[in-house]
Amino acid sequence: MSKSFNLKPIFPYFLALAFLLPGLTVQAADPVKRTAIVLNSGEASVSLIDMDKRAVYKTFPIGKEPHHLMITPDQKSVLVANAAGDDVVFLDPKNGDIQSRLPNIVDPYHIGYSPNKKWFIAAGNRLDRVDIYAAQNQELKLVKIVKAAKTPSHIAFTNDSKLTFVTLQDSNELIAIDLASHEIVWRMPIGKMPAGVWMTPGDKHLLIGLTGSDLVQVVDWKQQKIVKEIKTGKGAHNFRPLGDKRHIFLTNRVDSTISIIDMEKLEKVADIKGLPSGPDCMDVTADGKELWVTFRFAKKVGIIDIASRKLVTTIPVGKSPHGIFFHSNAAWE
Repeated sequence: MSKSFNLKPIFPYFLALAFLLPGLTVQAADPVKRTAIVLNSGEASVSLIDMDKRAVYKTFPIGKEPHHLMITPDQKSVLVANAAGDDVVFLDPKNGDIQSRLPNIVDPYHIGYSPNKKWFIAAGNRLDRVDIYAAQNQELKLVKIVKAAKTPSHIAFTNDSKLTFVTLQDSNELIAIDLASHEIVWRMPIGKMPAGVWMTPGDKHLLIGLTGSDLVQVVDWKQQKIVKEIKTGKGAHNFRPLGDKRHIFLTNRVDSTISIIDMEKLEKVADIKGLPSGPDCMDVTADGKELWVTFRFAKKVGIIDIASRKLVTTIPVGKSPHGIFFHSNAAWE
């Protein structure tokens, strides 16, 4: 049996030898990269960005139309959904290495694990269906296919995992699916081309981004009633909370701006302007200082200083970058 040795106590002696013997060099270990994982949906690839050097260090093929990704409940993998490839790929969340591939996950456009970690939901916007899987981290077993015309887009949950909500982009509707019966329990009309949907703290309201308009609709989901509209920008699309349980970012894909919304007051508090075209998905660094954004039409990832609300730099990536994730990020709340 081989034995392992702890070299840490004798490392200073190696340093001393380096000074005494001119030909001897001691090489320090490379620091672990902080990696941002970016899905290039238009070229079926993943780009890995060194977050400190702010440059892509690797791009590799992943599958057809990778749009969204998320961490698994055990925090050991990042699940990448290949919508047109009908599969999902699991990556190492820290370095982006491929761990495994799971076939026969049909049309997974937008995805989500329920808060109780029991269910995995895939919104299939190509095939007009919402698939419900029994989930145990990387193990997914199809339980029910729910027909949901037309064009299921984004997903949200109640915190008790009893309901999942899905926006229907081309029928301008919001549906609620009971996760015990796996049936649609209600549907309601909403604005034009609904996309992103987010549950506010305390399960009070749902926020709906209207990509076909310039606003966010606030829905009292218990009464199935629109109670307010928040003017944001054209192409209101997707959400990412700041992590303070109060504020949330919204990308306006047509206006190329990002709005900041107060989820308690249900008001817009600011806009971030001067951005490249087509802002879409976002992630926030753990210290809450930087917002990283994919710009679908510009083939770039941008880094925004949250305090000043200014774009700091952009990083070229692949065609139509969509989902973005990094391991050390702010809470999704």
